[in-house]
Amino acid sequence: MTGDVTEVKVRKGETIDKAIRRLKKKLDREGVLRELRARRHYEKPSEQRRRKAARARSRAAAAVS
Repeated sequence: MTGDVTEVKVRKGETIDKAIRRLKKKLDREGVLRELRARRHYEKPSEQRRRKAARARSRAAAAVS
């Protein structure tokens, strides 16, 4: 994460709900919420390797079937 502030400007005639929806999509694309959840608790390097290996195994299994 670069530390940049993500912002969405409300367009003329746009409702706040639509602007919030655009902001949520932008945050999701940038991976901000995913990173926030990952950094909520410290994860040891060995746990990171184990989690990444498990994810790679599941992706490989899904690609085979």
